[in-house]
Amino acid sequence: MIKKKNFSEVLLEPVNIPGAKNTGIRWLIAEKDGAPNFALRMFELEKDGCTPYHSHAWEHEVFAVEGTGAVVGESGEIPLNPGDAVLVPPNEEHNFTNKGDKVFKFLCIIPIEKK
Repeated sequence: MIKKKNFSEVLLEPVNIPGAKNTGIRWLIAEKDGAPNFALRMFELEKDGCTPYHSHAWEHEVFAVEGTGAVVGESGEIPLNPGDAVLVPPNEEHNFTNKGDKVFKFLCIIPIEKK
């Protein structure tokens, strides 16, 4: 069955991981919604916000929605503006950071961990 919801209906949860600052996450589509393979998340980074610098075995597909930010990886910092799409390869250390005064919002797709 097709499922639809508006992002505003999804709880904005704080990201309480060491290295994260002024960052929230909305799990827009996840396993609890019946998604078998991928989760769609929206991150919201307040002014001076960032995600932790980290790596993992899967790639990220990211789409910048609102505000200005950057992805920082092994090759340096890449500016992100609304409409920009990014591929972060598996195992590359990276983080996302807000570079403006307004909230930086981006969508991020990840695989659902199989149990």
